[in-house]
Amino acid sequence: MNDIFGRIADWAVLAACAISAGNAFIRYGLSMSSNAWLEVQWYLFAATVMLGAAYTLNRNEHVRVDLVYGSVSARARLWIDILGIIFFLLPGMVLLAWMTFPFFWDSLIRGEGSPNAGGLLRWPVKILMPIGFALVSLQGLSELVKRIATLRGVDPATAHLAEYHRPEQ
Repeated sequence: MNDIFGRIADWAVLAACAISAGNAFIRYGLSMSSNAWLEVQWYLFAATVMLGAAYTLNRNEHVRVDLVYGSVSARARLWIDILGIIFFLLPGMVLLAWMTFPFFWDSLIRGEGSPNAGGLLRWPVKILMPIGFALVSLQGLSELVKRIATLRGVDPATAHLAEYHRPEQ
């Protein structure tokens, strides 16, 4: 599922770039502008971040603090991941999904619109928050199961999760 949302996030980046370039041309080349196009850009950026986060976790390309992680054994790295998922990632993402849903719901019920002239409705971008946090929560559960399976030697296909490649500087 997160592969699909990751692809949507990829396309959102491309669309945001195209809209940004088009908007700049229209604004500076033709002296015309629209707040809606500016808002579409940040809606697409929000989609990139909120829908792309779970995909990034799925691909094991998320940011880690490398002070200890790179210098411990593969088994210790798996334990660090398991404990981090259980005590930090899952509680944080579930809490954020739960807390941002009323934020979206209130916006939907009120039909909240942008305060800018020609702006867009706000609820479509606000729903990205609970969806994005829920997707990261689900992906976190998947990663937890994979790491436990790797520790137990149940699934050799997940052995790559214990590998660590220091990011290039």
